[in-house]
This record gives sequence, C-alpha cells and structure tokens, in this order.
Amino acid sequence: MIDAYNEYTNISSNIENNRIIIKTDDDPEMKEMAKMELAELEKRFEVLEEETKQLLIPKDPEDSKNAMMEIRAGTGGDEAGIFVGDLFTMYTKYMHKKGWKLELIGQTERSSGGYSKIAINISGPDVYGELKYESGVHRVQRVPKTESQGRVHTSAVSVVVLPEADEVDVVINPADLRWDTFRASGAGGQHVNKTESAVRVTHIPSGTVAESQESRNQLRNREIAMTALRTRIYEKEYKKHIDAIANKRKTMVSTGDRSAKIRTYNYPQGRMTDHRINLTLYSLDSIMGGDIQNIIDSLKVSENAEKLKAGESIA
Repeated sequence: MIDAYNEYTNISSNIENNRIIIKTDDDPEMKEMAKMELAELEKRFEVLEEETKQLLIPKDPEDSKNAMMEIRAGTGGDEAGIFVGDLFTMYTKYMHKKGWKLELIGQTERSSGGYSKIAINISGPDVYGELKYESGVHRVQRVPKTESQGRVHTSAVSVVVLPEADEVDVVINPADLRWDTFRASGAGGQHVNKTESAVRVTHIPSGTVAESQESRNQLRNREIAMTALRTRIYEKEYKKHIDAIANKRKTMVSTGDRSAKIRTYNYPQGRMTDHRINLTLYSLDSIMGGDIQNIIDSLKVSENAEKLKAGESIA
C-alpha cells in the first residue's frame, strides 16, 4: 500500500509538471515530449487509482486460514456420485499447482462407482480466501456412460468450504465429548477392516459430529476429527457473518445459502458457466484439469467491485 501511495504521489507530481511545460515552455520539442509523457502518465494514473482502491478494501481475516472442504453428491443418482470424484480431481490438481497440502478426512464410496461424499483439509497460504467462492451447488450436464439413448442428464453436487477453526476460536470442554471407535470402511486393503483405528467424536451440547478413518493411527484420526469438529462448531457463528455479507454481495451468496446453484458444467458444449457473475468459458477440459484460477480471480474482482459500491472500503 505504501509503494502504491508513493507511486501515486510521484505520478501526480509528474502529471502536473508536464502540464506546466505544455502551457508555458517555448520549446516546441519540449512541449511534444511533455505531451507524449503526459498521455502515458495519465493512462498509468487511471490504472493505479483502481489498484489503490482495491488495496484499501479491508481483507477478511478468515481469508488467510486453512480450510476444510466437503464435496457431497446431490440429485442425480450414480452420475452425481461420479461427479463428486470429478470435482475432487479438479480441486486436487488446482491445489497441487498452488503448492498447498491436502489431507483426506474421510470419503464414502458407492458400490456403483463414485462417492457419496469426500472431505479434506487444505493447508497453505490464503487457502480459505481462494476457495471460499466454491461453496454452493455445482450442476453437471452430460450423457452418463449408462445412458443408451444418448440423452443428457442433469445432476448436482454440493461443495462446502469452511475456514479451519483454531483452538482459540472454539473452546471445547473435553467433558462434553463422546468418543467412539470403529473399523474403517471402503478402499484401503485388509488393514482397514481388521483394526478399530477410525474414530467418531460427538459434541454432546450441540450434537455436532465429526469422524476420521483415513489414518492407520488412531491418535492421528483423533486429531483430524477434533479439527473437523472445531470447524463445524465454529461454522455456526461464522455463518451469521457470511449471511450478513450475502445480503449485500451476490458473489458470496453461495456461502450463506448452500442450496444456491453457483455453477454449471455442460459437457456436450464444453462450457462452464458461473451464474453469480454471468461468466461463461468454453474451456471445460482445461477447467476440469484444475485451471480454475481465472474463475476465482473473476469472482474476486466482482466481489471487490461490490464492496466498493456498497461503501465497504476504508477510503
């Protein structure tokens, strides 16, 4: 912000000096040089003015946090479960490009293929600030492999992204917890079916439940489950904050109302549409390969524009 301010004042001074030269200098060559430089300075000044406004927008303190993401199958039967896996692959590739660390909390596989849900923890710089725009209903339109008539089916998958809660965010009395152990299910070989390493923790006052079965180490599963439990309890308070934002800004409506349809992936047309900002891209293969940064950046720009319009900046 200081660098932007210094450049702003420097350009302002140079613009004024060039205007004086154009008005008062008798040398035609100097005047011409001043005009050329003035045109360049005014163009840069306009861009810098907008950049400075963006810098003055207060950053949500939650943005720098790690996040928990849950992808869950909605309407559409088997096809919805398959798309859960497709979205998980898309996000995994995106996260690897960002250099973030992923940890699987749990997954529920379907016998027919695909998943009922997948939950992961993501850690790295500004994880929540990047992924918070993904919360909402993702709709897919394509011909399922089992469709003999070639008809396009529409299915839906819900994505929830929450900022990871630290111990200072949520204080939990150990006496309010009930722990259960069970045998892990799903893929993982014979080990998961023989060892009660999976854990489930229930916060009795709120009825909130979290579990983990991905590690062979029960202590590690207890740590993962506690992180998820704190995050889910914290969510209830944080949701009030998000709901207030959602009333002002359409780009964040999905985080407040998770039933909101935010995006459609149309395979026959190779098209992705984000309904919050009316953004349509005909590069579906690339998007499903993890190239979603430009979508997130577009949502950020739109949200910041709405912040400025709503007078949320500190300027």
